Amino acid sequence: MDRNPCVYLLASARNGTLYIGVTSDPVRRAWTHRESAAPGFTSRYRVARLVWYEMHESMESAITREKRLKKWNRAWKIQLVEASNPYWRDLWSEILG
Repeated sequence: MDRNPCVYLLASARNGTLYIGVTSDPVRRAWTHRESAAPGFTSRYRVARLVWYEMHESMESAITREKRLKKWNRAWKIQLVEASNPYWRDLWSEILG
């Protein structure tokens, strides 16, 4: 199985509810969130728009980055998104490759 360690940030809408996660399969994970295929926070709050992601060389570095980002305040997370995605486009098509 190919592993593509990735940290990602989802939003319900521009400046909406945010969710940070980590995965080794970003395409499958993004699809799961988009389709509300798993119960939990993202399906409850309709957080499905992939607005930022960062690929990593290893799961260890991705997990470390995710833990750091989760400690950030909301304003910093919004700045992170807007630095590379100022219109909060859904980046789903980018990860499909």
